Amino acid sequence: MIQPRVFSAIQSCRYAYRSFFSSAITSKYGHTLEILGDQYPTDEITNVTPAILSKIPLRVHTQVGHPLSTLRSIIESHYPDFSHLSSFSPLVTPFKNFDELSFPKDHPGRSVTDSYYINKNLMLRTHTSAHEVEVFSKGEDRWLLTADVYRRDEIDGSHYPVFHQMEGARLYSADASGMKEVEEDNERLSRHLETSNIVIEDIPHISPTNPVQQTHDPRHSELVAKNLKLSLNGLLLRLFGGSNSEEPLRVRWIEAYFPFTSPSFEVEVFFRGKWLEILGCGVVIQSTLDTSNVQGKIGWAFGLGLERIAMILYSIPDIRLFWSTDTRFLSQFKAGEITTFKPYSKFPSCFKDVSFWNPQDSAPLHDNDFCDLVRDVAGDLVEDVKMIDSFVHPKTNRSSSCYRINYRSMERSLSNEEVNGLQKNVVSRLTDVFRVEIR
Repeated sequence: MIQPRVFSAIQSCRYAYRSFFSSAITSKYGHTLEILGDQYPTDEITNVTPAILSKIPLRVHTQVGHPLSTLRSIIESHYPDFSHLSSFSPLVTPFKNFDELSFPKDHPGRSVTDSYYINKNLMLRTHTSAHEVEVFSKGEDRWLLTADVYRRDEIDGSHYPVFHQMEGARLYSADASGMKEVEEDNERLSRHLETSNIVIEDIPHISPTNPVQQTHDPRHSELVAKNLKLSLNGLLLRLFGGSNSEEPLRVRWIEAYFPFTSPSFEVEVFFRGKWLEILGCGVVIQSTLDTSNVQGKIGWAFGLGLERIAMILYSIPDIRLFWSTDTRFLSQFKAGEITTFKPYSKFPSCFKDVSFWNPQDSAPLHDNDFCDLVRDVAGDLVEDVKMIDSFVHPKTNRSSSCYRINYRSMERSLSNEEVNGLQKNVVSRLTDVFRVEIR
């Protein structure tokens, strides 16, 4: 059951505007949704779209030869003694997705503008961390978990509402024997990095601005944070240090904040001429272990986005390509090999603008609502969407928005007739569902 305070955060966003799919889905499917063979009730919170539902069964990260599957396998091979998990359902409760991980009650990720809800008691996970408590509760001390995650987002070449994350975690006993194990592991990892072609810009493992948790022994926390960094430095060397360049791989660590770790870090690598953010990590917050009924242990966790790294390593220019079934894309890749993507013909763009007055009795249309509407109409035939104008009329106080939609298929040329039909459908849905007035 969703917690009352969690629902109040969702409800406050609901009254700011009405998510259009709550009515659109009900009209299309009735009062239930079928997901992976099971039926789920809808309600006024429901905002998951048919376009998103269609992605749930695909599990491209498990398809042999797919770039995401190969990258997953490479990372798993770097941690051979970890459990490798990839079969968890994407449906979780808001409590599991947020509260078990100590997310603040007012965190924006809880809102219906940012996350996909099946109903007020069930949502699509927004991160693999949603399964931390579940996995720790099963007694797993070292594990990797790969899964599809879902977030409402803008439309462009590097954002997609479904993407894939890999979560990794390692626990040690918080006693003398456990700390001896950490020290020995740190010595082993350090020796390997000292003989490798890598330059690391490090920061303190703990600091006043990146503090140790009150329930943790500072010495233990520092050893575990060091172990985390050393382990991930080795992984980054494995992923990015294989070029023929004589220049060393440059890695730098940055203090960060996450609700479920402290101290927390982000790590970047200097690759092909620029610094790239790769992942976030930190020492697991004690309340997560307490909720998991794990006693007397301390450990670390990290999370990374597979698409982000794959786009870098394979030189894949558009995130939509990971969902392509075009043989010109899929035939370029083999299991276990990272090869440079060779673009095929770039098909022409077709730009269409739509301007409208927002209803006087509601808040302006949210960008993510507009993008989800466009996705549900045109799917991956849209390359990007941008708001190019917005203003409030000085006399009527009505707000106006103008969006530019770039229609471009990755696989074929679109005809004017087809694009005009898609645009007409977008405009029709806008007026029917949001009650906007086209300008």
